[in-house]
Amino acid sequence: MKKSLRADYILIPNLLILTLLSFPTVTLADVSGDNLQQTGSAMGLICVAVFVIAYFFVMVEEFTGLRKSKPVLLGAGIIWLLVAEMAIQQGYTKEHVKALILHDLMEYAELLLFLLVSMTYTNAMTERNVFEVLKVWLIERRFGFRTLFWITGVIAFFLSAIANNLTTALLVGAVVMAFGKENPRFVRICFVNIVVAANAGGAFSPFGDITTLMVWQSGKVGFFQFFSLFPAAVINFVVPALIMHPFLPKGLPHIAESHQSIQLKPGGRRICLLFLLTIAIAIACEQLLYLPPFMGMMIGLSFLMILGYYLKVRRQIEGRFDVFNNVRDAEWDTLIFFFGVVFAVGGLQYIGYLALASNLLYSQLGATSANIVIGMLSSVVDNIPVMFAVLTMNPPMDLYQWQLVTLAAGVGGSLLSVGSAAGVALMGQSKGLYTFIGHLKWMPVIMVGYAASIFTHYMFHSPG
Repeated sequence: MKKSLRADYILIPNLLILTLLSFPTVTLADVSGDNLQQTGSAMGLICVAVFVIAYFFVMVEEFTGLRKSKPVLLGAGIIWLLVAEMAIQQGYTKEHVKALILHDLMEYAELLLFLLVSMTYTNAMTERNVFEVLKVWLIERRFGFRTLFWITGVIAFFLSAIANNLTTALLVGAVVMAFGKENPRFVRICFVNIVVAANAGGAFSPFGDITTLMVWQSGKVGFFQFFSLFPAAVINFVVPALIMHPFLPKGLPHIAESHQSIQLKPGGRRICLLFLLTIAIAIACEQLLYLPPFMGMMIGLSFLMILGYYLKVRRQIEGRFDVFNNVRDAEWDTLIFFFGVVFAVGGLQYIGYLALASNLLYSQLGATSANIVIGMLSSVVDNIPVMFAVLTMNPPMDLYQWQLVTLAAGVGGSLLSVGSAAGVALMGQSKGLYTFIGHLKWMPVIMVGYAASIFTHYMFHSPG
């Protein structure tokens, strides 16, 4: 019963939105631009159906065990086979069709290289016990329930600005489980707080989430312009946390198991410093030399590889340290899923569906309302395809509106536990203590924070 209820919560909004886009009677109006204008054709509707089916399997991944990359990758391939056939039928040349798909490939490749280096550094820091040392330090301090609630929330908020929210949630969630696994109420509330904090922290940093990285690399929001979202992100985290605080248990947690002191392995601190240097070089490449940020990240990867060689030569290595093991352990399922998203959405855009969606959302509702809706949509649809679709639509918006949609897509995923990788990861880590329904009970509180963050953005940055 719980599985079917959760699937309905996720599936119904998606089907409503995608079905709306597929009505032939609506698709003929105000659709223009560089696309095939085939939204009412049989092949076009088949492409929408393929996307819906693929994404259905993404949403039920927890129940089927089928990794999300597999259905989306297959769906993207089928969509482009049909897109190519439609283009040929309309007389387009081989060169034109090839140029279209290479355009999507270039966008994906830039983000892939950037994310791959970032994930490699994160894995290297994990292997050198950087995060484990932090976890043990927190456990040894014997904080009370309420103090731990705020400490873990603050750590999740700031850590997710440089690490992805999945890594952040798993690290901080492990601390919470070590403290409070015998107190289910504490774990539930604390995990909700971690999800909100991790998503909010990732929203004000170009490195905090794939969506912010996409917006930065598209040139819609400059690197330093992201940080003006900090006040709104803080409000999004703090407001729900303040409301949840009185519901936390008082006193000190009981820790049954003993935790041995864990030492940082050789090179751990240097890897952290090299990661900060790598980020600085990526920023300099984009700001000063007009090079894509991935070039700076690849230079940083060479630093990590040279450090690994140095440690081996100096015999300072504990266990086997190989940078390519860290590359191997990157979140390849996410990276390949992202490939499928880019090409599936790119194919639907070329058919004409995103021009239609842009007209329905931004022309009919207006930019502000549309961006708020986009944020709420990201709680039921992964924010990666949502944001990529917005960037592909490329509606005429000023900096204020691009910042708004970035904020909304980032923090909107907190409304449901399945709205972000952080929530999904913690549901698996909690062993049944944190669930979809348990998170849903706090949705009104999280919605207050969502509304407050948007209002804060308006107060600080509203044009005029």
